[in-house]
Amino acid sequence: MQSTHDNAARWPMLDYAAWRDTALTFQLWTQIVGKVRLALTPWLNHGWHVPLYVNAHGFGTSPIHTGAGLIEIDFDLLAQRLVVRSSEGPDRGFALEPMSVAAFHRRVMAELDAVGVRVAIDGLPNEVPAPIRFTDDEVHAAYDAQAVQAFWRALVQVDRVFRLFRTAFLGKSSPVHLFWGSFDLAVTRFSGRAAPLHPGGIAGLPDAVTREAYSHEVSSAGFWPGNDASPSAAFYSYAYPTPEGFDRAVVEPAGAVWAPAMGEWLLPYDVVRSAADPDAALLRFLETTYRAAASLAQWDRDLECGLGVPRRPRPVRQGP
Repeated sequence: MQSTHDNAARWPMLDYAAWRDTALTFQLWTQIVGKVRLALTPWLNHGWHVPLYVNAHGFGTSPIHTGAGLIEIDFDLLAQRLVVRSSEGPDRGFALEPMSVAAFHRRVMAELDAVGVRVAIDGLPNEVPAPIRFTDDEVHAAYDAQAVQAFWRALVQVDRVFRLFRTAFLGKSSPVHLFWGSFDLAVTRFSGRAAPLHPGGIAGLPDAVTREAYSHEVSSAGFWPGNDASPSAAFYSYAYPTPEGFDRAVVEPAGAVWAPAMGEWLLPYDVVRSAADPDAALLRFLETTYRAAASLAQWDRDLECGLGVPRRPRPVRQGP
């Protein structure tokens, strides 16, 4: 168990109202970078070729093949730079500072052009209200470096706990990844069974994308920093399709609530960061929501296992 001081340092305060303008701008910046990855990468099941990943300095695309070579694009939040790394030459980039989305778009494309990568992206943002084309957006231009760095430091801890949770499942499970459309860090488990066709209708997301993402039964958990409709950072957990009785399940820790309008369980970030043991509190939420979904939907419970331990192989069960 960490001390209260350690917890406060590891799990920083996230006040959405205080960094709202920066959050809106930064999400749109991540969409531009994410759409570069989308445009250059073959489609992978459930859109897994799309997200960004938490790394040691911020967020990044991971390697993207460009034919003969590779590029990576990183938001380096320690150096406060956008870094374009190419296998064909030295790093390039520019300072992260207040600038419009249109200016950021121009600079990213110029850096890619300089390393020999010419790519066209869909210029309309996804999953945001009243989207403005990237090339025209002079409205969103705020950037508070400390606020973005606090968000990243929180995600470093969330990423760690989500990765630990992922080890307790033997079936198909997604990586832990940051979706730039909904701006959430997520991890998803799959029952292995096909799901009913999703009705679609998610604003700013093509129905074909939604239906492919939810082609199979899932229990999914994640974290997002808040938005105008729900201005508080929170963890969430949902199942698709939602099993009967999921909204009445016993979910821990205290503070977890069912959100009828969203069809998912929510746990405020502040409940976790203020807990005596934040890791244990978050794991309890992840475990109890998953178990409720798996039990009610009659998943194969043999897919479950204990949490992974460094350097210790799992015991192999005797087959039939």
